[in-house]
Amino acid sequence: MSDLLETLFLSKIYQSPLVLASGVLGLTADSMRRVLEAGAGAVTTKSFGLEPRKGHACPVILPYHSGLLNAVGLSNPGVDEMVKEIKKLHQESKGGIFASVFGKTPEDFGEVTKKACEATPDLIEVNVSCPNVASEFGAPFGADEFSVANITRIVKKAAGDVPISIKLTIHCPSIEKMARVCEENGADALTAINTVGPGMLIDTGVMKPILANKVGGVSGPAIFPLALKAVWEICANSSLPIIATGGVRTADEALQMIMAGATMVSIGSGIYYKDIEIFTHINQDLTAWMEARHIHSLETIRGAALE
Repeated sequence: MSDLLETLFLSKIYQSPLVLASGVLGLTADSMRRVLEAGAGAVTTKSFGLEPRKGHACPVILPYHSGLLNAVGLSNPGVDEMVKEIKKLHQESKGGIFASVFGKTPEDFGEVTKKACEATPDLIEVNVSCPNVASEFGAPFGADEFSVANITRIVKKAAGDVPISIKLTIHCPSIEKMARVCEENGADALTAINTVGPGMLIDTGVMKPILANKVGGVSGPAIFPLALKAVWEICANSSLPIIATGGVRTADEALQMIMAGATMVSIGSGIYYKDIEIFTHINQDLTAWMEARHIHSLETIRGAALE
């Protein structure tokens, strides 16, 4: 991999700015290792909680012409099993490992973070913004400033020396203000954005919603402009490094995120469209773009669209 793509993020150097997004291929050490071998600088685990969770009944993933609907429902094997997988991945790979956690209550976030840190991930990503479990957990914490501030403080204390990133949603009064709340309460980084919605599609043959959960989070190409604008707005008003996520499938889209100020760029639904080789191809295209313009570091162009 080209040295041109080396990225400094929270005092560590990653070989690429590309990150596997939470929710895709993030349950086992073997699948995450494959993604790292394909060129990702870091991988993010699937979001996990204190206890195993089955999630929603199938069907839970629905492709449509502009993206994907996802109603997986935070299915996961629980923190104890995920700690084992993270430790195994540490032994097998030198790539970055980010642990995504969630909780039913603010206190749960602290407990799962403390246990997750036993595996010494590079980062705890705090999922306060999943849009398809409201019927069980209530409205996402990410929509409320007080809740986000409280969870940020709790997780920061529980994480000890491990840095934390709060995963934000655009479904709040002001994502710029929410970013500031996270920064003021101890966050080391921000991830923006989560899936949006929820949304719905109906099978006109049977006249019922297609997803078993009826609604699901919207991801994929349809949300890229929303994610880009959120990243641009946050970076214009916050000094925290950003992991940008939302519909990225090409090197050009990754560059747009970086020019909006992102430090790293996360890819999830893009794997559905282009398999895990998407990391290889985007790295190659980024390198070619930089070489053609005699650009020797992504830092040169980071935030260029903010000026």
